[in-house]
Amino acid sequence: MTVRFAEELLPMPQALTSAPQKLGTKLVAIVIGFTLIALFAIGLTLLVSWQLEGGAAAVNQAGSERMRAYRIAMLLSQAELPGADRQVVHALLEDEVAAFEQSIRILDTGDPGRPMFLPGDARIRADFSDLRQTWYRDMKPAIGMLVTSLEPSARAQLLIEYRRMTDNFVQATDRLVNAIERDISSKTSLLRTLQLGLIWMAIIGTVALIYLMYLLVVRPVNRLEEGIQAMERGDFDTRLPVETRDEFGALAAGFNRMAARLQDLYRNLEAKVAEKTHSLARQNRELGTLYEVAALLNHPGSLEELCRDFLRKLVRTLGADGGAVRLSDAQTGHMHLYVQEGLSSGFVREEACLHAGECICGEAARQRTSVVKVFAANTPPESNPRCRRDGFATVSVFSIQFKNQVLGVFNLFFRNPHEIDVSERQMLEALGGHLGVAIENQRLVAREKEMAVSEERNLLAQELHDSIAQSLAFLNLQAQMLDGALARNDLPAAREGLGQIREGIQESYDDVRELLVHFRTRFGESDVETAVRRLLERFESDTGIETAFRQSGTGVPLSPEIQIQVLHIVQECLSNTRKHASARAVTVELTRGPVCEVRVTDDGIGFDPKTHRQGHVGLAIMRERAQRIGGKVTVDSRPRGGTQVTLIVPMVQEAEAAA
Repeated sequence: MTVRFAEELLPMPQALTSAPQKLGTKLVAIVIGFTLIALFAIGLTLLVSWQLEGGAAAVNQAGSERMRAYRIAMLLSQAELPGADRQVVHALLEDEVAAFEQSIRILDTGDPGRPMFLPGDARIRADFSDLRQTWYRDMKPAIGMLVTSLEPSARAQLLIEYRRMTDNFVQATDRLVNAIERDISSKTSLLRTLQLGLIWMAIIGTVALIYLMYLLVVRPVNRLEEGIQAMERGDFDTRLPVETRDEFGALAAGFNRMAARLQDLYRNLEAKVAEKTHSLARQNRELGTLYEVAALLNHPGSLEELCRDFLRKLVRTLGADGGAVRLSDAQTGHMHLYVQEGLSSGFVREEACLHAGECICGEAARQRTSVVKVFAANTPPESNPRCRRDGFATVSVFSIQFKNQVLGVFNLFFRNPHEIDVSERQMLEALGGHLGVAIENQRLVAREKEMAVSEERNLLAQELHDSIAQSLAFLNLQAQMLDGALARNDLPAAREGLGQIREGIQESYDDVRELLVHFRTRFGESDVETAVRRLLERFESDTGIETAFRQSGTGVPLSPEIQIQVLHIVQECLSNTRKHASARAVTVELTRGPVCEVRVTDDGIGFDPKTHRQGHVGLAIMRERAQRIGGKVTVDSRPRGGTQVTLIVPMVQEAEAAA
């Protein structure tokens, strides 16, 4: 849409809408053009230099021909001297003639490897042709005749004639050399002209390249920089001319589109800022609502208070005219109206219980979805649900879930049509999940309390059975014996029975006091060591039995649950010592480390574990308490050897958790 807007604002010329030309392609074409021109000029200079070198070598070669011509003449003269060895001279003469002819052939065909060749000028070629004809037509036959002739007078005449031919050959050679030198001079002038042309071409090419770089790169960059500076000053009307179809042309067009977009954005900036501010305020309000409701659900209180405070907060925050929280019955699937705000008594009476799938709320709960229903104004009231007949134009239903289990729904009612957008719907669905967690936590806490009360009642019943119930049974038996003694008028037996009854009553009283202390035990801020010391001090004060406490090792602190069970087990051990051991001293040892070990030892009469009554309630209670904290109780005793009860509680997991 932005591109379309910019194109409508700044229509591009028809020439610029065709295929674009790349800036890189232009630069490469310019460089290639200048390179080809430079290579052509350099190639010309190399060609002229090569020709100059070949001409110079030809001059040297022609000069060597003059020397050989004179040498041949000298050898012919030496052959006529008296006493000369004609065979040796003739052999040298043959070698010289062969070299002479080889040089003429090289001048004729040239030698590219040296390089050496005659210039292609027609006059030079004509001079060389005369030179070659002079040799083959005149000089070479004369040499043959001088070598083969037997008459001295004839050889002398021929030698004079050959010398004349040699002078003519040298003159022809001079003419050839002069012609080659003139050609070399003209090519040297051409080479200098080409070098000067290269210099001027380098200067002109450099200036042309600088100018082209300015046109193609520097000027578009300067215009773009000027446009950016104008934009920084707030001049959003700035536009760049789009003159080319290369990258800078595309960049200029893009700059113009950006300027148009910025201009449009700047004009609508206040409206957009207001819109964003409103959006941020709404998001902050939703986050604040989530935080407040989450904090509200963490406050202690009953389930009714929790649901009512939750509903009031939502009704007040969203401006609803009414609301309700319905909780499901897991067995029947019915939803019961638990708390409500702003609903009439008739509505509450009729909507007190809904079946699964009934009306909008039941259907939303069954499908586990949120529903926002806006009723049409022209719909007859009798065909609408109860909320519509009660005057509400909009009803919203959001499920209360915990781990994909629907615990109920909550409703928000509006008397005017009210749309709930996506963000508010997501917020309300999240709050439904929070409420589900809070409700489930309430139920779990209630079950935990119920379980704890049940367990403590069971332990209390066991301890009552092991102590007071047995004492009362003993007192009942003693009362029957006392009644029989009185009926027989046996006063000594009656007095003895009365004393035993008095002792049983005292023992029952002590048991009751011990049980009261046992079930009122709390730790508060103290640790297990301090609580055991206080327990031993009270035990020694009540019974007169000497006590001692020893502690060793270190370890992580015990949790409150473990501490209370450890203390109850120690109390049970002391109670058994008081009742059965007839001990004079009791020692409690506490060892801390990877395991927590508590050892209670007395010096009483002891007992035989094999003959001891199995299932004794006191020992069973201690073992049951130890199992609740993952520990183990062992009893070591022998007749007249005292008794030792050891409790071992593993603490490795506790230590890992603390670390």
